[in-house]
Amino acid sequence: MGTDADSARAEAKDETPEGERRPGVGARIGGAVRELVIVLAMALTLSFVVKTFLLQAFYIPSESMEDTLLVGDRVVVSKLTPGPFDLQRGDVVVFGDPGDWLNETPPVNHGAALNAVRDTMTFVGLLPDTSEGHLIKRVIGLPGDRVQCCGSDGKLMVNGATIDEASYLKPGSSPSSVDFDITVPEGKVWVMGDNRDDSSDSRFHDPSGTGRDGAVPIDLVVGRARFTVWPLDRASSLSNHSEVFVDVPRTRAAAGPGGQVVAAR
Repeated sequence: MGTDADSARAEAKDETPEGERRPGVGARIGGAVRELVIVLAMALTLSFVVKTFLLQAFYIPSESMEDTLLVGDRVVVSKLTPGPFDLQRGDVVVFGDPGDWLNETPPVNHGAALNAVRDTMTFVGLLPDTSEGHLIKRVIGLPGDRVQCCGSDGKLMVNGATIDEASYLKPGSSPSSVDFDITVPEGKVWVMGDNRDDSSDSRFHDPSGTGRDGAVPIDLVVGRARFTVWPLDRASSLSNHSEVFVDVPRTRAAAGPGGQVVAAR
């Protein structure tokens, strides 16, 4: 015969509403999986939006920007320049190959599955872009600027003003091993590497000697490199050394501190 306590427990158990019972293990796992999928989808979407409109990471494969950037460095590029913010002389920019600046090499094949994963993660911005379709250089001349090398002191001149590039040129590197005297066309920029003795830049892609061919269309500029983020011991912001260009006279196509582009969009 049961006791009164046993009867009370039985009645309490019977009175528990069906809807208030705890879900089973399978239901809890299913809910956790759904939450994880939603979080991952949101993270991938956010990463894609950031990469498309705000920031993108790139890998440095060559010595042309030493000692500012070294082989293997990862940099973060702001896509707000050019755009809401204008290019300035001295900006370090990433741009698409204007045509035959790079030697085409077949991509490394890691297998179809791994290649697909890497391509997807690069596409959404979770991995830095290691493709060979981009270059990184420093802007020396803006639209309308006259850039010359070299003056009697062996230094570059922009709009007749001598500029001292010691703050960013690789130690021992000369301003230029070749002479040139060009005017940057409208809608383009004249770019050069900080390691002038090992940089295939605007100087070497201008057969006409006028600046028409060697200057890079602003439309090809992905953005301004803002930070070095890897390796960690080299993590820092990237300066455009605007003080180097502070005495450069303005031109019809440029205005503002450091020569902000206002007429070339």
